[in-house]
Amino acid sequence: MIQLPEKFLERMKSLLKENFNDFLASYELAPCKAVRVNTLKTDIDNFRRISPFALEPVPWEPCGFYVGEEKAGKTVLHAAGAYYVQEPSAMCAAPLLSVKGGERVLDLCSAPGGKGTQLAQKMGGEGIIVLNEINSSRAKILSSNVERLGIKNAVVTCATPDEIASRFEGYFDKVLVDAPCSGEGMFKKEVNAIPEWSVENVERCAARQAEILDCAAQSLKGGGRLVYSTCTFSPEEDELQTADFLKRHPEFALIEQKKLLPHEIRGEGHYAALFEKQGGESGEVRPFKMCPPDRKKTSLYRQFEEEYLKVRLGNLHLAADTLYSIPEDCPEVKISILRAGVRLGEFRGDRFEPSHSLAMCLSAEEAACIALDEKTALSYLSGNTFDCNDAKGWAVAAYLGFPLGWCKCVNGTAKNHLPKGLRI
Repeated sequence: MIQLPEKFLERMKSLLKENFNDFLASYELAPCKAVRVNTLKTDIDNFRRISPFALEPVPWEPCGFYVGEEKAGKTVLHAAGAYYVQEPSAMCAAPLLSVKGGERVLDLCSAPGGKGTQLAQKMGGEGIIVLNEINSSRAKILSSNVERLGIKNAVVTCATPDEIASRFEGYFDKVLVDAPCSGEGMFKKEVNAIPEWSVENVERCAARQAEILDCAAQSLKGGGRLVYSTCTFSPEEDELQTADFLKRHPEFALIEQKKLLPHEIRGEGHYAALFEKQGGESGEVRPFKMCPPDRKKTSLYRQFEEEYLKVRLGNLHLAADTLYSIPEDCPEVKISILRAGVRLGEFRGDRFEPSHSLAMCLSAEEAACIALDEKTALSYLSGNTFDCNDAKGWAVAAYLGFPLGWCKCVNGTAKNHLPKGLRI
């Protein structure tokens, strides 16, 4: 069994009392593995038919399944965005928000994107979801996951909670705060978190969480709902944090709170609390100022659509020579934005070259596709060419109906246009 900090064990024994031995015994078990089916690209029944591993339902998330596979993130279907690898108990927080299409949603501490993309699935591409991460390198990982899962209505930002609160005051219908914490529920999964644990760090985390929650409260409109979650067990960061928040913000009411502990469920543990903001004013943010392409560039892109796509994308916005499809209700804010909607591609002289982001947000029915078997798909993901018979021009390489990326067919050979950074 892993060596846990003595002070941590003392605290947990005091907290759990007669259940402490059961809690301790849970550390003798291997970490639970799970995936969440991406319903933006497939339905549950289809995924059950094609899944490369056995599936067992996660009770609190209809799209979540326990898997025994050690390397669930190394399959072709994962590269295609058919599912997201996520710790099972971490799936419990997002469903509490009950988001739906057309709403304005914020995930304030979003990277790497598990809960934020979970919310985006429920929105079905309608409304606007802002996924924020203060750390720039982690924000890039978040943006990559948004692209892989084919989310069209996301804005990925890299800003402090204070910046988000001041620029989006009273704007959002729903807010999720999966706060940075002492990570006690991560000890089995990430043993490097163990030497970093201390009572002092718990207290530092609690202080920072309070600041982030205050910013989240400011961002939420009257009548809106807020979920606060952590992957830790300390009362200072969980129940006491919730109680202190309610004292500071009497305009909020606690609707529900849950604590999943590793000796009681199949998972590493999680805490989540759902609040509702009583009354209060709603705020507005200036809509994004569109810069449509000129007639020539519009014609070039529409020509590409007519030749290679079976769907028409709107809200075209041109930045330099890069074309985007911006989500409806996209806000105009002066903060660092890594992604807004779908990057469609670039204009290079008198031609349009599609982006990987465009391929990943399409279904097989919406594009000219070349179906690959698993061996050829793996070869494509490694950056190799493949035979394409009589196909000509741009096409989407697809596996079991899931787009993997672009290729360009010339003289019977499909040239690989998968970005080098994504190759395996």
